[in-house]
Amino acid sequence: MEITPGVHRIDGMRGNCYLIARDGLVLIDTGLPRTSWKILTYVRNTLHRNPSEIHTILVTHYHMDHVGNLPALRKATAARVAVHEGDAPYLSGEKPMPLPEWPRSLLIRLVRPFLGWTPIRADILLRDGDTLAGLTCIHTPGHTPGSICLFDPVERVLFVGDALMTEGGRIQGPSERFSLFQEQARRSLEKVAGLDFDVILGGHGEPVRPEASALLREFLAGERGR
Repeated sequence: MEITPGVHRIDGMRGNCYLIARDGLVLIDTGLPRTSWKILTYVRNTLHRNPSEIHTILVTHYHMDHVGNLPALRKATAARVAVHEGDAPYLSGEKPMPLPEWPRSLLIRLVRPFLGWTPIRADILLRDGDTLAGLTCIHTPGHTPGSICLFDPVERVLFVGDALMTEGGRIQGPSERFSLFQEQARRSLEKVAGLDFDVILGGHGEPVRPEASALLREFLAGERGR
């Protein structure tokens, strides 16, 4: 589905994945393992382009519903993988991915062997303020140590991963169940509140628009008043 000119969401994924279609293709997040075919099919059948045109895959954070198809997609496209340096050790397997509290951790332990996940070393380690593929990296730790937002100044879109949640096109704030450091996650949102953007695209849920930056500032003002 095309959300704004050249910015597409891949429907039917567990965890939103976005394609930016310009001279080449840029993918933001990849969904759970074993669903890479949905992304490749969208590129071929909807965009009528070759998957090899995906030259960069940007990861907003290391959780499995965002990185699950990285190994398969890098093999299929030869794209460079970029992640913030704070999350890179979890992606490569140098550090174990922290699990949520019981009983969700038990479910993840039982399911993980069947996901076919292979640790992957990123090609590019991002830092706050870096620009890659026309997108500005904004380090927003809290959900994970290396969580990032990505700002597209061309289409005035902010990709937030799970730095905040959206429900029915409304801002809900960071996930209390899955954020490692909830208060830090809330403080991180202040970093992006000063930007001007029309659309927020989250890792789950529907787009927030129009005047999304004003809606985020309104949400944060309400949080400060609580």
